[in-house]
Amino acid sequence: MGLPLAGVVVLDFSQFLAGPVAALRLADLGARVVKVERPVTGEIGRTLAFAGRWADEDTVSFHAMNRNKEAVVADLKDPGELELVRGLVARADVLIHNFRPGVMERLGLDYESVRALNPGLVYAAASGYGADGPWADRPGQDLLAQSVSALAWVGGGDRPVTVGLSLADHLMSCHLAEGVTALLVRKLRTGRGGLIETSLLEGMLDLQFERLTACLNPPATDPPPPDLVLPSALYATADGHLAIAPTRPKTLFRALRAPAGMEVGGVEQVGRWVAERLAVGRTADWVEMLGAAGVDCVPLRTLDEVIGSAEFAAVGMTQVVEREPAEPGGEPLRLTTTRSPIRIDGQVLRAGRSAPRLGAQGRLRDGADPLAADPPIAQ
Repeated sequence: MGLPLAGVVVLDFSQFLAGPVAALRLADLGARVVKVERPVTGEIGRTLAFAGRWADEDTVSFHAMNRNKEAVVADLKDPGELELVRGLVARADVLIHNFRPGVMERLGLDYESVRALNPGLVYAAASGYGADGPWADRPGQDLLAQSVSALAWVGGGDRPVTVGLSLADHLMSCHLAEGVTALLVRKLRTGRGGLIETSLLEGMLDLQFERLTACLNPPATDPPPPDLVLPSALYATADGHLAIAPTRPKTLFRALRAPAGMEVGGVEQVGRWVAERLAVGRTADWVEMLGAAGVDCVPLRTLDEVIGSAEFAAVGMTQVVEREPAEPGGEPLRLTTTRSPIRIDGQVLRAGRSAPRLGAQGRLRDGADPLAADPPIAQ
């Protein structure tokens, strides 16, 4: 089917996670994404292995983040090859990078320099802590962004706890892709490109907009009486754990057959009683009983339990991607990974091509021209 970004050409100079995943999101929507990598080693994500897993000389995480892309090799420190890269930039629709501040400026590939080459270029730059300020020159990293933004205190109670995933990177990839898409719409209307910038820190602060808004504004001098609601919480059961969404105590009391007088207790007292009550029953029984009473709850699952669940099967979140064999007659690599989480016109977005080998479309100095037949979408 015709995907929304079909015909859009993206040059992906980014590395490891946030930038490559932003480009991946554009590829899932139909854009043609060409990775531009250094010779010999390629981008760092090819060798940084999540959980120590490798496949066909690249890390499994690299395959997951760079499926459905192409790849060319260019030495940006070589003046001749850099000039060839500038030729690609002049014909592309989008450029994405997450180099440390100052790198693209030294190469002459910063936004101010390249928009003279290509006024219609949409230029996406990602950083750790923003383009200005005392930490502008520091490299970004997910754990550090979670920590310096105070996110680590959200769920830890009296001790900090970070999310065990690259939350800041993944959020920034969404913000980058959102900004690129918005500027592509403007480009189609006006022919003008633009600059989208964001950072790990800004994404982590945006994630906490409720908490920040409460902290940044003085409390009301005469607030209304609080409406007692139990916050979201995890509870231990006799055979596992249960997650309950924010709930009015009276709804839980009715479902759990609370003794008379419990309704006058505070949040802590009610929470303790609920925890004690749930600890003596099985998770599946509680899910059925509480759900019938109008309490939103689900079992707390391990990743293996998720993969084996009916809900996982129903949403069809996996796809098989394939990489051609390195040698003629060899076996292709087939990997099962996730798909795009969105649907377009009711259709699930899947692409069967795995991440490219380093320089799959050649090296620029050897005459490779991946954009020979791809003019920009708006002149």
